[in-house]
Amino acid sequence: AASKLEISMPAVVEVEIGDTARIECNFYIPENASYTYIDWFYMDRSNRQVRLYHATASGILEDDTDYKGRLSLGEDKALSISSVMVQDARTFVCQVGAGSYGVGENTTELSVYKVPKTPEIEPNSGGISVRSNEVPEIARCVSRNSFPPPNITWHKNGEQLHAQENKVTMQSTLTRESSGLYTVSSVLYAPVTREDRHSRYHCTVHYWLRGQRHALQSEKVKVNIFYSTEHLKMQVVSSSALVKEGDSVKLVCEADGNPPPVFSFFKKNLNEWQDLSSLAEPDSGVLNLHDVNKSSSGTYRCQSLDLDDMTQKEDDVDLVVNYIEGVRVKMEPSSNLREGDNVKLSCDAHSPVALNYQWRDGKGRKVADGNQLVLRNLTFETSKTFSCKVMAPSVPGLEQSKQVSVPVEGKPRIVAISSPLYVRQDEVVNLTCKAIAFPRPTVQWSINGTAHEYMDNQHIASNLTVRVSQDLLQAGAMCRVSNTLGVSEKHIQLVDQKSTAESQGVIIVAIIVAILVVAVLGAVIYFLHKKGKIPCGRAGKQDITKPEARKDKIVVEVKSDKLSEEAGLLQGANGEKRPAADQ
Repeated sequence: AASKLEISMPAVVEVEIGDTARIECNFYIPENASYTYIDWFYMDRSNRQVRLYHATASGILEDDTDYKGRLSLGEDKALSISSVMVQDARTFVCQVGAGSYGVGENTTELSVYKVPKTPEIEPNSGGISVRSNEVPEIARCVSRNSFPPPNITWHKNGEQLHAQENKVTMQSTLTRESSGLYTVSSVLYAPVTREDRHSRYHCTVHYWLRGQRHALQSEKVKVNIFYSTEHLKMQVVSSSALVKEGDSVKLVCEADGNPPPVFSFFKKNLNEWQDLSSLAEPDSGVLNLHDVNKSSSGTYRCQSLDLDDMTQKEDDVDLVVNYIEGVRVKMEPSSNLREGDNVKLSCDAHSPVALNYQWRDGKGRKVADGNQLVLRNLTFETSKTFSCKVMAPSVPGLEQSKQVSVPVEGKPRIVAISSPLYVRQDEVVNLTCKAIAFPRPTVQWSINGTAHEYMDNQHIASNLTVRVSQDLLQAGAMCRVSNTLGVSEKHIQLVDQKSTAESQGVIIVAIIVAILVVAVLGAVIYFLHKKGKIPCGRAGKQDITKPEARKDKIVVEVKSDKLSEEAGLLQGANGEKRPAADQ
């Protein structure tokens, strides 16, 4: 066991600014004796002790110092300082009085710190030229609110940069704020090359905490580097691999300089270059060609001018516009086609690529492939127009069409009339006549009425509205269709529905009477057969008009005038004469 008073305290206590610091004072008094007093001091700038607390068995006395209100003494007599500030970084003393064992003391160094803010980096906003005569400013870095003051390092593509005379320099500035905290800033100066357009820079702030080194890194930034063009390329940009007439084309000029150079566009015409720069998009390096055609083909040139060093570069490209021209259709014979004739259509066109031909009728239906179409036995119903469609299989979408008229001439042909037409006297009816012809015919009626003429597909139709009269019933109506090549006529018969009904009634009555007469004759013949008067078999026919007279038999005589009357009725019913015996 120790034979004297001993006091133990931590050599250093670290606390972050704003937090609470706790400084312990542990002591040992021989024979477990009690302390007489415990005093806490801090050392001022003059290295003098300034008392903070005086504690005895009877109570605790706090001295009037700048710390008043931020101090507290624990049960174990440990000193606590709240809301630690920069000024609290000093030495604190714990003194213990133990009567006959004397007085003992020890000290603790209070170290305060503040972790700096993440550094902020700002690259050069104006851009840097590789041709600069002075070492340019790359970026600035700032770290705020730290204690003690940290230091800043610079890095390029992850590697730390070090100062080199007349090459890389770093200028740092340290500022103490009113709060006692520090702000540190640094500016990096370094030469650049064309390759630095891809480089990334960042800064790192370093600080010490609890005996260890820590670091905070800024974001990585790129610097706008100015350099002249080394390579220039011009290309044709189109929606399809092969350009065809009617397409829109972009001629794009690309340069690897920064900033982009000034572009000019030209087209070669014979031995001269035509300036097209006024048609290009400003400051874009793009020349738009809309609705190109055969004349758009040729050699185009893009020229670049770097304003930094006034150097020029150029590149050429050939534009090939595929086209179809001169589509024509030949018809043999070329005119005066009549119904029943044959005609041959031939189609031809010019193009730098292979062509296919296709024929379609007036309704757009495909009728044949190839550059010739033969139409045989022409009629009015044959399509009046045909089109030749010319296509380039190797250039999708490249096609043209040419239409030809195939007029088939002839005198009118009446294709439909409303005959016979069953009507009643004084009834208002429509008479219809439909015909086809070319040239277009005119329709005339033999009677007066209200006519309405219209086209039905290729046919001309005429409706005549009339009132049925006795004369019309007797004579009917005549439809006359004519053009320069001839005339066609057809008669429309009107049938009185009333007369027709009466005639039909007479015919029905005659048929009924004939049926009754035949039935009576059949009954008589059957009766005579039963009496044996008419033998059956193949012995021959018996003349039933002259039977033998027997007293015990019934004789039936059929007179010739009666037969003639019945024969007349049958003839009227059947429309033909037959022998009386057959009847």
